[in-house]
Amino acid sequence: MHANPSFDALVETHSAEIHRYLWRMLYDLEDAEDALQETFLRAFRAYPRLRPDSNTRAWLYKIATNTARTLATRRTKLAIRNIPLDEYHAARDPSPPDVAAQNDLLAAVFDAVEALPHKQRAALLMRKYQDMEYAEIADALDCSEDSARANVYQAVRRIREQFGEQEQLER
Repeated sequence: MHANPSFDALVETHSAEIHRYLWRMLYDLEDAEDALQETFLRAFRAYPRLRPDSNTRAWLYKIATNTARTLATRRTKLAIRNIPLDEYHAARDPSPPDVAAQNDLLAAVFDAVEALPHKQRAALLMRKYQDMEYAEIADALDCSEDSARANVYQAVRRIREQFGEQEQLER
């Protein structure tokens, strides 16, 4: 059995990745920063009760996921269409039609991810963007590894189906 790291070390180690995850969950920088603060506040309060053999990364993701869900339910609409793409476009220097097409595609992807059930969206983001193993996702979402795997699979399937339907409509 090993001891938990200091809380400061935990924050330093995981703060950036939890922030990226929360931004992907909430699509808003200010909300992600608020949720990050709330996540670490909740974690700080619960830290003395954390078992020494706990997976602290998964534990933080569980808190972050619940915090994001709480924050998202307070809002009526996600402000995803105002995501600045300046850096991406400046690097590519695309033509105006390319910019419009890219913005449309990005908005469609965000809409598809936003429309996923909360658990599927969280599992997808943890797996595809946070590079988490299924065991960690299972710990973070309080489910089995098979359930974590199924949530990722279902999320990908739903998004593929949605974009497949759009392709059929455009033909």
